[in-house]
Amino acid sequence: MMAYGVQHIAAMYAGVVAPPLIVGEAMGLPPIEMTLLIGASLFTAGLATMLQSLGIWKIGARLPFVNGVTFGSVAPMLAIVAQQGQQQSLSVIYGSVLIAGLLAFLIAPYFSRMVRFFPPVVNGTVITLIGLALMPVGIKWIAGTDSSAPDYAAPEKIALGAVTFVLVLLFNRFLKGFWNRIALLIGLVAGTLIAWPMGMINTTTFESAPVFNLPVPFALGAPMFDLTATISICIVMLVAMMETTADMVALGEIVDRPADERTIAAGLRADGAGSALSAVFGGFTCSAFAQNIGLVALTRVRSRYVVATAGGVLVLLGLFPIVGAVVSLVPQPVLGGAALVLFGSVATSGIRTLGKSDLADPFNSLIVAGALGIGLIPVVAPHFYEHFPSALRTVLDSGISTGCIAALLLNLLFNAWRKKPAESEATVGGDTVAVIATAPGEAPGPVPEPRKSAKEDFSSESVR
Repeated sequence: MMAYGVQHIAAMYAGVVAPPLIVGEAMGLPPIEMTLLIGASLFTAGLATMLQSLGIWKIGARLPFVNGVTFGSVAPMLAIVAQQGQQQSLSVIYGSVLIAGLLAFLIAPYFSRMVRFFPPVVNGTVITLIGLALMPVGIKWIAGTDSSAPDYAAPEKIALGAVTFVLVLLFNRFLKGFWNRIALLIGLVAGTLIAWPMGMINTTTFESAPVFNLPVPFALGAPMFDLTATISICIVMLVAMMETTADMVALGEIVDRPADERTIAAGLRADGAGSALSAVFGGFTCSAFAQNIGLVALTRVRSRYVVATAGGVLVLLGLFPIVGAVVSLVPQPVLGGAALVLFGSVATSGIRTLGKSDLADPFNSLIVAGALGIGLIPVVAPHFYEHFPSALRTVLDSGISTGCIAALLLNLLFNAWRKKPAESEATVGGDTVAVIATAPGEAPGPVPEPRKSAKEDFSSESVR
């Protein structure tokens, strides 16, 4: 059980530590605070995973479901950092995550019934935007954030990022089984080892990182509340709830326990409670990790207690910040090279979700085109909204927030009031068959087989 649990951690560890690394770097946190931030993310991911897999009362899907920091919250948090400054941005983030978590907990039973209003065309567009909006972060890690610095886009930085990028791809291509699942971590380790003789590793973190640290509520910042920042994180939480619902449906099929409305509501409550608890101990929004669902399908180890064991190990890792110090050794160009693959995978997941919608429908194509166009504005032109009121820029400067709002509104405009075709009948080869139309925004399903003719149904053999 321990071995299988550690395997789950290997599959999701990089995804848990990447968001605090991104936000910490944007805030310019010193190494010791960066270590504590990573430790808090590991600790709270472990708590959320155990809550989701073991369950308490009506909280938790009780499936082998791994929870951790969602990538969707990174872009809005970076916008909050840009607007609030380095001193109080963490407090504003924690206040927003706390409200978003409580909101998710309260609306979980209602949201489980309203999933039909979020078709794949909306969900896929939002997930694609998440990956695209994060791409500039990885590029800045490689080249640097200050274009006037002497080492900006230095050849050795670009070379190191490119080598890491290629290594991650090669490891994913040629490694098998368990090693393939940790190809990203192996790439980070290999890139760090290459950077060591180049003098690009800072080892001073070990001098200040404590071996053991018990997370204390609000130690990294007491929550502060900002309306626009809260709206931005709440939008991300709604998107995370959509993803969690889809993941629960997929996982239920894999473990032969279909996720009904009650299971989905319990799982969404765990997302909300885990996120609120995460904000108390210094973490961020929590949601399902899809790569671990793939691991369940691959290994066919379906026990939820294996995942609960993984959550316990995550808690132990969070209690020992020295582990976070090891992660912080990774140079930014190495992290950037691996991040391009990671963020690209998120975008690919969104494209895969879009494949479930009928993009041959011109209305669906317009929804995707319009939402991507609006959502990519702050990505390609970060200062586009600089003359807008600061209260609005927290939402507008986040491509994920504006893109999600645009996708929802456009879907309402083009699909909500379209007449849904009813089931009809047609004649095929003299036989009557049912023609079942799909709802707007969904791809058509398989064509039903024709009914047997009367001659076939009432043959002498069938009568006997």
